[in-house]
Amino acid sequence: MKPFLRKVEDDLWEIPVSYKKGMRVPGRIFASVSLIESMDDGVFDQVANVAMLPGIVGYAFCMPDGHYGYGFPIGGVAAFDTREGIISPGGIGFDINCGMRLLKTNLTLSEISGSLIKLVDGLFSAVPAGVGGTGFFSVSRDDFLELVEGGARWIVRRGYGTVDDLTLTEEEGCMEGADAARVSDRAIERGLKQVGTLGSGNHYLEIQVARREDVLDKKTAARFGFTLPDQIAVMFHCGSRGFGHQVASDWLKRFAGEGSVPAADRELACAPFHSELGQGYFNDMKCAANMAYANRQVILHRIREVFSDVLHRSPDDLGMTQVYDVSHNTAKIEEHEYGGTVAEMLVHRKGATRAFGPGMESLPDLYRETGQPVIIGGSMETGSYLLAGTGARAAFCTTAHGSGRKMSRRHARKSFEGKKIINGLERRGIYVRTSSYSGLAEDAGAAYKDIDEIVSVTARAGISRPVIRFTPVGSIKG
Repeated sequence: MKPFLRKVEDDLWEIPVSYKKGMRVPGRIFASVSLIESMDDGVFDQVANVAMLPGIVGYAFCMPDGHYGYGFPIGGVAAFDTREGIISPGGIGFDINCGMRLLKTNLTLSEISGSLIKLVDGLFSAVPAGVGGTGFFSVSRDDFLELVEGGARWIVRRGYGTVDDLTLTEEEGCMEGADAARVSDRAIERGLKQVGTLGSGNHYLEIQVARREDVLDKKTAARFGFTLPDQIAVMFHCGSRGFGHQVASDWLKRFAGEGSVPAADRELACAPFHSELGQGYFNDMKCAANMAYANRQVILHRIREVFSDVLHRSPDDLGMTQVYDVSHNTAKIEEHEYGGTVAEMLVHRKGATRAFGPGMESLPDLYRETGQPVIIGGSMETGSYLLAGTGARAAFCTTAHGSGRKMSRRHARKSFEGKKIINGLERRGIYVRTSSYSGLAEDAGAAYKDIDEIVSVTARAGISRPVIRFTPVGSIKG
């Protein structure tokens, strides 16, 4: 065990302000003993560096899936007073508003088993995956500017989805107030043809099954739409593609040279939130977030089309309704209580998921009693989870976002072979399509932490509670 860590309680550890000169608040990490021991030393340094930033409230946090990242650790969370605090691109990430979307059906595994290969092949054709990638959804430059201001709402107005899809998406599919006129031409060029594409890296689209024994909270599962044994769901993970990456790159350069606040790590370049620099980045971040919402909305539409075409039934007849769309890699203005006072804060969540609890006003009526659905993606070789938010104040209503890497991509490519992974998965009844064998090797199950342990920690720590564990039966990887 790291000698500088103080155990606060089971699965919660503190990095004291004495760990590093300049820390304004302690750091806190949600993790089991084994997860703590597996974390790179750089994670603790990054948490400490975040704790030095002006205006930080309470603690600098790291979720149980935390690992070394750019600026913040991936799994990093910090809230800043909007009057005195900062905004940092390194606390949001390059794939702005990367997120998870979950779709339920009224199908069971036995009903699709004979069509599984056709479904996966159809999805692989309909949703372009891999580096670059051009979507079927063609828009003009002027349309794209409207899209990044209107997000998923703009897409639904054009017939690709329903109002219910928007209701069951964070921010109802659009961060308000985005002004596309400020975004760089290069960012627009990179995003223009990528609407409706999955991307590469750890992005995926999966057909999954909720097996009877893996429904952990039947009452909440029913509220989320899962009542059948071996019920089929579709889950996917993607973000703002090249558009978001370019927005982040543009602003990191500007933050490095234009009146940014000194930070312990140059990757944490930041500016006062209400400064011209801070507001400029926040605007473009919202544009990128809206592109991600739009991207996931188009993909959802394509999934419905494929299932309908292959199974010769309408999406309504198949019960293909959205459960929720949850974001990570964002900064959002929220009200939280700390020290007995409710204040407006800018919450940075990098590789971390909002987990609002029962009764919180911004939740859709459907989830007001349960808390928001939380989607935590695992690897294609293990499984993923649907949880419910608890609204825990301990981490500004935040929980984990996935398994979290324990092996670098380079190490994974050297350790595993994509073709062998596919063969092994097919022997287990999981059909996989990929645009890159090396990309598949990077995301081998053994390259990730134990998803079951991650979720167990979130449950014991009270920051979210498990509802269903999903098992993949068909997977598309970039």
